[in-house]
Amino acid sequence: MAVEIVRDVLVWCAVINYSLLLLWFLIYSLAHDWLYTLHGTWFTQSGEKFAAIHYAGMAFFKLGIFLFNLAPYVALRIVV
Repeated sequence: MAVEIVRDVLVWCAVINYSLLLLWFLIYSLAHDWLYTLHGTWFTQSGEKFAAIHYAGMAFFKLGIFLFNLAPYVALRIVV
């Protein structure tokens, strides 16, 4: 019983995290200029650095979702 609950939790965590990643990407791609202006009030950075920071953050977040949600879920599906 506990393994099924953990699997369900991992799946829902992955769904929620991928939804947040999609929201981040949509905000970044659709409101790029506004987001750059907003961050420009706090930090001094070029447009290339701004893009690199966001893409690296998205890649790191995606890797974290895979390592902490999807890989354990697949392992539990294989074992049990």
